[in-house]
Amino acid sequence: MMEHIPVRQINTAQTAPAWPESFGIRDIGEELATRDMVQELHRHDFYYILVIKNGAGHHDIDFSTYPVSDHVVFVMRPGQVHQLVLKSGTTGFMMQFRDDFYFTQSNTSKQLLHKAARVNHYQPGAHSFQKLLTILISIFEEYTGKQEKYQEVIKASMDIFFIALGRLQSGISSGNGNLYTQEQLENFSALLAAHAFSHKPVSEYAEMLHLSAWQLNAITKATLGKTCSAVINEHMILEAKRYLLATSEQVNQIADRLGYEDVSYFIRFFKKHTGYSPETFRHRFS
Repeated sequence: MMEHIPVRQINTAQTAPAWPESFGIRDIGEELATRDMVQELHRHDFYYILVIKNGAGHHDIDFSTYPVSDHVVFVMRPGQVHQLVLKSGTTGFMMQFRDDFYFTQSNTSKQLLHKAARVNHYQPGAHSFQKLLTILISIFEEYTGKQEKYQEVIKASMDIFFIALGRLQSGISSGNGNLYTQEQLENFSALLAAHAFSHKPVSEYAEMLHLSAWQLNAITKATLGKTCSAVINEHMILEAKRYLLATSEQVNQIADRLGYEDVSYFIRFFKKHTGYSPETFRHRFS
C-alpha cells in the first residue's frame, strides 16, 4: 500500500558540481521528439517551472486540470501535488531548483519568486512568451556551457524571468504598506506549511509571528480577501484531498496524519467544506 505521496528529488542530467541537486534545467524537446512523457501523481520538494513553446497534453496541479498548449508556463511550489502528460513533439524547457539555491542574502529574489509562484498556470501573449523563452534559453546555455561566473548569470537571469512573470499578474498593488503585508503573508504561509498538522488555531500562528490574532486576520483579509481561519481550513482540506487521491491510506489514518484525533470530527469537517464524505470524495474523483 502506498502510504505516502511520492516525493521526487531534483534530477539533473547534467549535474552542476557547484550546487548538486539544487538546480537543473533541460530542453524537453529532445526527449519528447518521439515519445510521450507521463508522470503519475506525485509531489516535489523543490520549485518546478515548465515552459511550453509548442505542445499538447494536460497538467493536473492540486486537482485542478490545465490543458497543455502552445505558449503556456506552469509554476509549482514545493509540496504541491501534480501529474503531467506531455505529448510527443512538445517543445520547451523544464527548470527545477531549491530555494536555498536561488535565495540570496537579500529578500529580493524571495519576493520575486513568491509573487510569481502565487499562480500555477500562465498564458502570456506571444510577445511576452517570447521574452520568457529567451531568458530560459539563456539560462540553459549558461548551465550547459559553465563558463566563468555562470552561476551568477543564471541567478540574475532568474530574477528577470520572475519579474516578467510577476508583471503578468493583474490587480496586485505595490507600495511599502503592501510589501509589509505580503512579507507577513509569506511568513504565515511558511509557518502553515510547516505546522498545519500540529497547529490549527489562528492564535498560535499569530503568536509565532508576534502579532495579535486581529492583526493576522487583517493581513489575510487585505491580501487574500479571506479570514486566517478560512486560509487554515482551505490548507487542511487541500492536504486531505491530496492524501485521499494520491495514497491508499484509510480515512482514519489520514485524519491522524493531519492531526485530527477524532476521525468523526475530521469527516464532518471535510464534508462541510467539500459537500462529500472523504470516502465518497475518493471514489468519485480517483
